[in-house]
Amino acid sequence: MSEDDGAGPVDPPVPIPIEEVLDLHPFRPGETAAVVADYVEAAAAKGLREVRLVHGRGTGVQRAIVRAALSRSAHVVSFGNATPDRGGWGATVAVLRPGPASKTTPPEG
Repeated sequence: MSEDDGAGPVDPPVPIPIEEVLDLHPFRPGETAAVVADYVEAAAAKGLREVRLVHGRGTGVQRAIVRAALSRSAHVVSFGNATPDRGGWGATVAVLRPGPASKTTPPEG
């Protein structure tokens, strides 16, 4: 007999494509910080220099979670509202440090 921790069934992991935009609407607020941290890590490793995280305008809860996660990431140089044509305050744009994919090896000599 298995134990039930009361949390209910666990959803299987969902693969997230690492592109320049991540729409966070499908995620619950409790998942957002971990999703953002993992996404930024993968985006930096892929060599992306900027990402846009679409959290929506709403009450600002998701935006606060996103920005707190970005502020803890060593990969993030800066972040702020997207331009109006890219979502305005309903999206956050983060500038990333170059990841391993964009580093070059100095020539020997």
